[in-house]
Amino acid sequence: MKIKNILPAFVIMLAGFMTSCTNEDDVTLLEQVQVSSSYVSLPMGGGSTMITVSAKGNWTLEKVTDVEWLTTSTASGAAGESQITFSADATLDGRTAEVIIECGGQKQRINVIQGLSQVSEATCADVIAGPDSKTYQVTGTVTSIANTVYGNWYLTDESGTIYIYGTLDAAGRAQNFLSLGLEVGDEVTVVGPKTTYISGTTTTVELVDVTVVKINKSLVKVDSMEGSPISKDGGVATANVTCKGEGVSVDIPADAQDWLSIASIESAGTSAVIKFKAAPNTGGVRSTTITFRTTSGGKEYTSQGTIEQTGSVVASNIADFNAAPANSVEYRLTGVITSIASSSSGNFYIADYSGETYVYRFNNFAGTKLKEGDVVTLVGTRGEYNNTPQVINAVLEGDFISVTEVSFADFLAAPNTSTDLLYRVTGTITEIVDAVRGNLIISDGTNQLYTYGCYPGWGATGNARNGVVEARGLKVGDQITVLGYRTTYTWKNPKTDEVLQEVNNSVYFSHVSNE
Repeated sequence: MKIKNILPAFVIMLAGFMTSCTNEDDVTLLEQVQVSSSYVSLPMGGGSTMITVSAKGNWTLEKVTDVEWLTTSTASGAAGESQITFSADATLDGRTAEVIIECGGQKQRINVIQGLSQVSEATCADVIAGPDSKTYQVTGTVTSIANTVYGNWYLTDESGTIYIYGTLDAAGRAQNFLSLGLEVGDEVTVVGPKTTYISGTTTTVELVDVTVVKINKSLVKVDSMEGSPISKDGGVATANVTCKGEGVSVDIPADAQDWLSIASIESAGTSAVIKFKAAPNTGGVRSTTITFRTTSGGKEYTSQGTIEQTGSVVASNIADFNAAPANSVEYRLTGVITSIASSSSGNFYIADYSGETYVYRFNNFAGTKLKEGDVVTLVGTRGEYNNTPQVINAVLEGDFISVTEVSFADFLAAPNTSTDLLYRVTGTITEIVDAVRGNLIISDGTNQLYTYGCYPGWGATGNARNGVVEARGLKVGDQITVLGYRTTYTWKNPKTDEVLQEVNNSVYFSHVSNE
C-alpha cells in the first residue's frame, strides 16, 4: 500500500472526526450538561479513560453506533457531578465510536478513538467478513446507483458486492454526489468505515460517507436510449453507445430473452448503434436492464441501459398483488377500505377475500370523500417499505361504492333498493345456521337479521365464497359487522317459524371476539 495515496484522505477524515463537536448543539458548554472532555482517546493495547459529567438533572448515555468493543461504566446519572469510565480491549486496528449524553433536552456528543484508524486495502469479500467501524479502501465497479443526492450505490468486484451509503464530494461535503460524475460501469476507489445494517431478515454490508480516491471512467457509455418505453404492440428501441475499447458486446438478461432480442448492431469508429426488438406484450408493464461490455488491455468495462415496454393493467386479487415483486407493472385491485391511517396523506388499507394491503399516498383522498367500508377499484403499482407490500401511485378507477352505516331498525325500514345501496350493519351472532356458507343470525338485542351466504371478503367467487366461519374464527356471541344490500328476500327460521329479513349478498367486514 502506498501511504502517499492514503494519507490525504485519512487526514481529511480524521480532521472531520476531531472537529465534529462544533455543531450548534454539540459544544461542550451546554446549559444543562457539561463534560470535562468531549474527546476520549484509548490506547491500542487496551485500557480506560475517565471523564467528568456536570449535569443539572438526570442524564442518559447512548452509543450512536452499536459497537461491542467499547464499554462504559454507567449509562445514566443524576444531577451534580458524575464520572464515566470508557474502556476497550486491545486491538490491532484503530477504531472510532461516538456516544451522546442527553440531559434536559440537550445532547452532548463525545467522540471516542482507539489508536489511529488505519486504512486497509481490501476486496468486497474482505469488507463483508471484517469488523464494523474499521475503515477500508476498496476498488470496484459501479453496478447500480440508488440515490443521486446522498450518493447511495453498489460497488462490485470479483469477490462480491457492497453498498455505499453516502458519498462525499471532492471537498468532503455530503449531498453533492452528482458533482463527481459517477456512472454505472465506472471503476472507483473509495475509502470509508464499515457498518452492517439489519432490517427484518435483510442484512446489508455498507461503507458509510465514503471519500472517492480515484475514478477510472468506463470505456463504454450509453449516450441515449431512444424508443423506450416500447409500445405494448411491440416495436424497436435504439441504444446509441460510445465505445473506446475493443468492440462492444451486449447482454440481455435471461428473463427478458423471451420478449426482447437484438435486431441489429452497427458501428463506426467509437460509435455503435444497437437496435432491440420487443414482442407484443399482453401482460403488465415490463422492463429489463441491458449490459454493454468492452475490453481493453485485458480489462473489462461495462455500462447499462434500461428498456421498458408498456402493457395492459393486470387485474389481481390482493394476495397475488402482495406476493408479486416490486416493479412498474400496473395492477387493478378492488376491495373494501378497512381502515384509514391518514386521511390528509391518503394512507389507508383495503381488503378483499384473499387478503389486505396498504395504499400509500393516494392523491386527493380527502377530496374523494372516501370512508371506511367503501368499495374502491384502484390502479397502481407494487411498492414496498421495510419488506411490507404497498400500493403506490394509485388512482381511483370509475365510481366507488359508498357504504351507509345503519342500525337494524333503519335497515328494516329502508326500501328495497336491490343492489343500488350498500349498507353496513353490526350485530351479535346468536346462531350459526350454516358454517360453510356463512348463514348467520345476528341481533342488536331487539331485532334480528339473517346473513344468507356471508362471504369471507369482497370479490369472492366459486369456492372462495365459502368458509367465513372458519376463516375468520367466528363464534356465537361475537360481534360482527357485515356489508350487504336491502332486498325483499326473507328467511323463515325452522326452529321458531320467525321470518327474518335477509342482508343480501352479505360480505364480512370485521368482528370482535366475545372471548
